[in-house]
Amino acid sequence: MAVRTSTPTTGWLLRGKDGRLTAYAPASGGLVRWTETRPGGPEWTGPERFEVPGLEPHLSIAQSPEGYVSLAGLRRRAHDDGRAETDVVYTTQFQPGRALTTWRSIGTPYGQDWQRADQIGAPTAVVDRVGLHVFVRNAGGGVCGRRQDARGIWGPWTDMKGSHVLDTMSAAVTADGRVELLAPASEFVLRWRQEEPGGPLRRVLNTPAKPLAGSASSAPAADGAIAHLWRDSADRVLHVQRPAAPTGPGSQEGAEAPAPVAVPSLGGDASGPVAVLRTTLDGRECTILAQRAGSGLPAVAAYAGQEDEAAEATWSETGEECVGAPALALDAKDRVVVAALGADGVLRVARQRVDEPGLALGPWTRV
Repeated sequence: MAVRTSTPTTGWLLRGKDGRLTAYAPASGGLVRWTETRPGGPEWTGPERFEVPGLEPHLSIAQSPEGYVSLAGLRRRAHDDGRAETDVVYTTQFQPGRALTTWRSIGTPYGQDWQRADQIGAPTAVVDRVGLHVFVRNAGGGVCGRRQDARGIWGPWTDMKGSHVLDTMSAAVTADGRVELLAPASEFVLRWRQEEPGGPLRRVLNTPAKPLAGSASSAPAADGAIAHLWRDSADRVLHVQRPAAPTGPGSQEGAEAPAPVAVPSLGGDASGPVAVLRTTLDGRECTILAQRAGSGLPAVAAYAGQEDEAAEATWSETGEECVGAPALALDAKDRVVVAALGADGVLRVARQRVDEPGLALGPWTRV
């Protein structure tokens, strides 16, 4: 089972309730998983291989406040009559290193209309205090979503509107438990958010932009709000928007929001989404970023303050050439951990050196 990362995502390295880190990667017809043998490492088990026939090489991974990890993907299966059956599937891991639940289908917004179902995009998953949400770009270029209730029962697919969405979306949860969703489109960045924890997601003002497909990420910011990030399609400069514009009468299709902050020093000559992590360095609250540089190497930057003050940040390339986007997490000792996948499918990990100031990484190890 070869590791494949054709569609980028950053949230594939997570710390469980027992303090152990787990890394996940899509593979041809399934996924692979690595797990620390003890909190803080350095030893890992894996790669463990999980066969999921027909699973596309993209996973959206979300973690609940209890530490449960949900993985969502798109499954395509050919039938003898030539029909291609497409459905959204998910599984849950309740503890690090333990078995995954049976992969379950939640269908698509189109029921038995296999032709339109085949046109949906890769799912985006996020978990709030109530349950799991899954969003897809629909056949018309808008967004549809489905969510679990507190009993784990799935509601119907909901048409969330929107248009010209470029497939890969991103989502995150605020400090007070509200989901926000970002959907890059051809001429705008579209956004939805919950006005209260557990409530419905509602459209907020569009942002005029020309985002690069496959470059969106969303992460908690310093004040508990959500920072949404994407690259410009022309020059790959990173744009950051926070917080979401207020909802209200102007939140209709085609409405515009104030322009996001463009941060030239954090874009250009790079690809895919940017991984974001908040932590403390030298007694100061800092934001850590990781991306795949134009050279193919992982690149890491750290800065203090808000996203619009990030011009002070400097990228440092490190390690070996990787595929897909790097991932970031804090281990059981609160050290920054950077993970990347090589073209050979081998997981590579570097940890923060605590005996040096700032963000100094130790040597990369192959898992």
